[in-house]
Amino acid sequence: MTADPPAPRPRLSFVARILLAMVAGAVIGQVANWAIGPQATLAERWTAAMPEDIGPKVFDAWLAIGRFTVTLGYLGSLVVDLIKGLAGPLLFFAVIDAFLRTRIRARNAGLMLLISGINAAIAVVIGLTISNTIEPGRYLNQEIEAPVAAMDGQGAEAGVEGEPADLARFDAGRRPIDFVRDLLGFVPTNPVQPFLESSILSIIILALLGGAALRKVKDEQIAEGRADYRVIETGVAVVFRAIEVALAWVIALVPLAVFGVVAKTVAEQGFEPFLGLIVYVGVAMLGLAIQVGVVYQLWIVLVARMPLRTFWKYAKEPVAYAMGASSSLATLPVTLKNLERMGISPTAARLSACVGTNLNNDGILLYEAMAVLFVAQAYGIDLSITQQLIVAFSCVVAGIGIAGVPEAGLISLALVLSTVGLPLEQLPLLLTVDWVLSRCRAMTNVTADFLVAVLLDRLGVQAEEAEDLGESMAPHDPEMIAGPLFIASDEEQPRDS
Repeated sequence: MTADPPAPRPRLSFVARILLAMVAGAVIGQVANWAIGPQATLAERWTAAMPEDIGPKVFDAWLAIGRFTVTLGYLGSLVVDLIKGLAGPLLFFAVIDAFLRTRIRARNAGLMLLISGINAAIAVVIGLTISNTIEPGRYLNQEIEAPVAAMDGQGAEAGVEGEPADLARFDAGRRPIDFVRDLLGFVPTNPVQPFLESSILSIIILALLGGAALRKVKDEQIAEGRADYRVIETGVAVVFRAIEVALAWVIALVPLAVFGVVAKTVAEQGFEPFLGLIVYVGVAMLGLAIQVGVVYQLWIVLVARMPLRTFWKYAKEPVAYAMGASSSLATLPVTLKNLERMGISPTAARLSACVGTNLNNDGILLYEAMAVLFVAQAYGIDLSITQQLIVAFSCVVAGIGIAGVPEAGLISLALVLSTVGLPLEQLPLLLTVDWVLSRCRAMTNVTADFLVAVLLDRLGVQAEEAEDLGESMAPHDPEMIAGPLFIASDEEQPRDS
């Protein structure tokens, strides 16, 4: 008689690890703060009460611990740099893969792009409006070092004191506003520089050109009965998947980064910066609530002509699932199941939830628009209308192909900040609360998927063949179901197929 296999050993979920990392970082940071903080008196008082041959040594050791704690902040910078380095290639191959795998009828594509485009524009406007109105960044005031002023050939200063050096190219205050000229500045002059600078707009231009060209070659070879394109198609899919896997490994390091960032921040500044983060989270959640509670409801009532009770009867399960999964892609089977129960046509359901998930990323867009202004306000930087338009456009293109990925908002935010030349120093601090906002963004994105499917069905999409709709290539992360405090071992994890 064979013995039963041992039960899988439970382990902490991703959320639980982040929470524990925050607590551990806060404790170590507070200990360090008593020695090196702005009011570091506790260490001096305690060690002064010790014998003379012990007190100074304990104080020096305490100071050394405090200085070491500050260096833990590099863990956050390391994770952000890795995300920034992988996000550009991920975006590039996501667009290429979409061109190669997806073919949609022009009318269906037009309807989906129109609805998704309107929602995206409204989301970005909401994000920018609430940030400009409430100014959450002023609750997290940060000082930046003035760069060394560059001198041009005439001896005049090319930089402005107090501004990040990268922001100089977006300084519209010293020249007339010209959105077209600023936008044309992102046209790449070589295929490597956009990836070195993590410039979203330049990367997307290269991806659109490359994807359209490869799609043209594929169609020509299919018409000729050839299959040479399959080598490139498979290669793109493999590289795309490899980048996703690498990025999933980096995301797994986020708790370690949170530990280091919290420890460093508390050691240097105490808990005051986290008050600013509370405002940051509140403003982001307010914007997402407006998008879902006002914009989407108007679509349902005025365009879909559907009772709100009917819509939420079927949408509530996918939305609740997204809150635990922190990913619109992980929620895909639940979304499709409830759309079928609702009586939505298979074409509208697959078009919105499978293909449109790369477009229905309103949660990410709204969050990014708000977060970019938050970072600028934290440094006392006023972005002009031109700069904010570039931010808005960058947010839209950054979300393409990344919407279903866990922590997608954080990944694309790193690209947007790099594109508009804003400092990335605050991004590690935002890691500490992103696990909350990630779930809110996923819930918004899933609601958008559900809404667009309903609208496409009511507006009458043309039937598509299943194989013509393509499939999403977002990563299959076994820890996307991160709701419980403990989760089973890898062998017991649900996986997307």
